[in-house]
Amino acid sequence: MNYEAVMGLEVHAQLLTKSKLFCSCSTEFGKGPNQNTCPVCLGLPGTLPVLNRKAVEFAIRAGLATDCQIAAKSVFARKNYFYPDLPKGYQISQYELPICLKGRVEIEVEGIKKTIGLTRIHMEEDAGKLLHEHPESRSREASWVDLNRAGVPLIEIVSEPDIRSTQEAVAYLKKLRTTLVYLGVCDGNMEEGSLRCDANISLRPVGQAKFGTKVEIKNMNSFRHIEKALQHEMERQKEVLTEGGKILQETRLWDTEKEVTVAMRSKEEAHDYRYFPDPDLLPLLVDEPWIAKVRQELPELPNTKKERFVSQYHLSNTDAEILVSAKGIANFFEECVKQYPDAKKISNWVINEFLRMIKADETQIPKSLLTPARLAETFKLVDEGKISGSVAKTVLQKIFETGQPPEKIVEQEGLSQISDDSSLEKTIDEIIAANPKEVERYKAGNEKLIGFFVGQVMKQTGGRANPAKVNELLKRKL
Repeated sequence: MNYEAVMGLEVHAQLLTKSKLFCSCSTEFGKGPNQNTCPVCLGLPGTLPVLNRKAVEFAIRAGLATDCQIAAKSVFARKNYFYPDLPKGYQISQYELPICLKGRVEIEVEGIKKTIGLTRIHMEEDAGKLLHEHPESRSREASWVDLNRAGVPLIEIVSEPDIRSTQEAVAYLKKLRTTLVYLGVCDGNMEEGSLRCDANISLRPVGQAKFGTKVEIKNMNSFRHIEKALQHEMERQKEVLTEGGKILQETRLWDTEKEVTVAMRSKEEAHDYRYFPDPDLLPLLVDEPWIAKVRQELPELPNTKKERFVSQYHLSNTDAEILVSAKGIANFFEECVKQYPDAKKISNWVINEFLRMIKADETQIPKSLLTPARLAETFKLVDEGKISGSVAKTVLQKIFETGQPPEKIVEQEGLSQISDDSSLEKTIDEIIAANPKEVERYKAGNEKLIGFFVGQVMKQTGGRANPAKVNELLKRKL
């Protein structure tokens, strides 16, 4: 029997506020255990929460960017459960009345566009963190509780069960991450836990309308892990169903070392958390002027930027998609075009060379010694005939490593372009003499072989020969 996967993702995004959701403690990452805490986020008796207005604004921003309806009235609720890293014994979240409803995210997989619906976006505070190895002694004899993260503001973005493949799941998560980073509401750092994803997945026979029993998967902190975990879970469920077994509704963890999902606990339902409105917090009221103000301040988002890159810079859809996939890369590209207005040439170099240099990590761009100004200086040397295009790649790599001006690198490395006839003719004569068979084939009408001879000259001169001059001399001599 053929089965179809049905998936929905729950994405937790840590908001880029300086302080926590209900107190003034810092949200800075990397502080010593329990340094970013106070009586409020420690859950001490008699303390009262005070809502962070900036966090609300960021939630509205995320909702507007994903075409959600912004609720005029939303309510904070207590989600009750016991865990050592939850000091109050409950988490302040939103349940029946969230701040954002019914949005959508557009994705594209292998040229096919699809809309993934959003059920809701709601606000909540983060829990603390359990350390199963002591940060100093490295002892594993106990677990330690670090409450620095307790109370950090989150939005949870819940998708509809519209995802049908691991590729769609990854495309959706990447698009969501890019959007949040463009908005400036989340840094998208999955390794530090500021973007976390849980997945609900079930299988059903192809053509069946009714959903199968869903399983939740946790502990996926990279796109690669998410794809592998979902693929493994699809295969596991298919095997169980094929053998006549039943899928249990449960929460499973992704074991990154063994690359399998492992049963963790039976899946909780909403009633298990005994939600009720938090009596310490008034309903959150968001009026139209506030929404209009946030809407007016929204930055240019990936889809709009992609369309502009195609029309303004005459780029292909594929190239524009790559450039806007990260805000830092898009900004770097446009800064380069300001310095050297050949968008196609800049685009090709950024995609084929620069992304390799920074290992496609946009956080490396501010640290890069290769600035848009240095790039423009290098390309101008090519235009002036002082270096060849192939040598320019070497020069740019050296700038990336050292930050030195291109003229200095060219001088130090002896990379100036060879354009004088006498030097080139000597090299060309040697290559013609060494390849008599290719010469005969060229003279017999195979003119495409000119590329072979040009390549040999460029190789022998270390890419320093003037390509136009080489072509001219070769055709004359052949």
